[in-house]
Amino acid sequence: MAAITPMPPFRLACLTTHPIPYHVALFRRVAREKDLTFKVFFGSDHTAQSHFDPGFAAHITWDVPLRDGYENEVLPMWGEWPHEQTFWRPYNRGLSRRLKDGRFDCLWIQPYHRLFHYQAVLEARRLGLRVLVRDDPTPISQPRSALKRWAKRRFFAGYHRLVDRFLAIGTLNAAYWSELGVPAHKIGAIPYAVDNAFFRTRAPADTGALRRQLGIPADARVVLSVAKFQHLKCPHHLLEAFRRLPAALADTTWLVFIGEGELRREIERQAAGLERVCFVGFKGQQELPAYFSLCDTLVLPSAWEAWGLVVNEAMNFAKPIIVSDRVGSGADLVRHGENGFVFPVGDIAALTRALEEVLADPERARRMGRRSLEIIDTWDFEADVRGLRETLGLAPTTPSLQR
Repeated sequence: MAAITPMPPFRLACLTTHPIPYHVALFRRVAREKDLTFKVFFGSDHTAQSHFDPGFAAHITWDVPLRDGYENEVLPMWGEWPHEQTFWRPYNRGLSRRLKDGRFDCLWIQPYHRLFHYQAVLEARRLGLRVLVRDDPTPISQPRSALKRWAKRRFFAGYHRLVDRFLAIGTLNAAYWSELGVPAHKIGAIPYAVDNAFFRTRAPADTGALRRQLGIPADARVVLSVAKFQHLKCPHHLLEAFRRLPAALADTTWLVFIGEGELRREIERQAAGLERVCFVGFKGQQELPAYFSLCDTLVLPSAWEAWGLVVNEAMNFAKPIIVSDRVGSGADLVRHGENGFVFPVGDIAALTRALEEVLADPERARRMGRRSLEIIDTWDFEADVRGLRETLGLAPTTPSLQR
């Protein structure tokens, strides 16, 4: 009987701007697929070291490795670059030769709206590669004028013909691609997920030490915010809603802000005189699980938020979630009244009522938290890998195919 010649691994390249903790965790998972050769090309690796983040308005050092566990390379760059992402920069070189020498079958690009990334699409098509695009915009993620919407539709009328599949991160993202004229058969699904196991295995057995460190009594309720201090994140809305809580709840509830940013000092001034408000600064992914375990609910009141992966993270700790109706993850992960609440952005009274609903009935809050855990159980990297394999035309993953 003639021996069966095994199929060579499918060769997938990914082009992205820089290492981001959420993205590289997925890259590590994709790299475990035995029948897939996977390599990531970065425009820069400045985030892998201590760096200044304009959004945080502070120097940030991530506490997780960003370039371990998967094959990757930083592309050479034309000219100097001040580490600020723009449409024009970073502008790299050498990708076309690397795609050709590596005999890649497909190029996955994220995000799409960079000059070099547009060029990469053209180079990939010239080399005969398939092209995938993944990005996070939604119809509600930021204000867009009628002129800009018209111009984008005109642009996408030609652009989508160069792309084999747009990888939707969720319901609203899929709607965004559709509104730009991308045909339904070109829209795949790779949900915006976090490494659920990473967070769950780091949940502390007891939060007593953290409570003592913050001065929070053992029986106090905790409202948590994890976001940059920026106008679009609306920390002032959450602070005002907290201020309006009825005395019976306010006397036993604490508000903890995690994050840095240009508005931090202003919000601290607004909180002056409120005894039960804590500002703890930036916390890395190794530290966040203790705070998620500590809290009774997570609130994300943003004026616009393409997704908000902190929602995924908190749900892994069985917590009710409160988000504004401009937070992209709300459409898929927050079931109003089931595992949290969605309130109209800027409606302080509605946000206050949502806080009351969660804080006044601990048993209901626990039920909501359990529902959050059920929902996030299936919104994970395994769903991402299934979607990617389906997009690439590969057989479904089996345990024997994973490294």
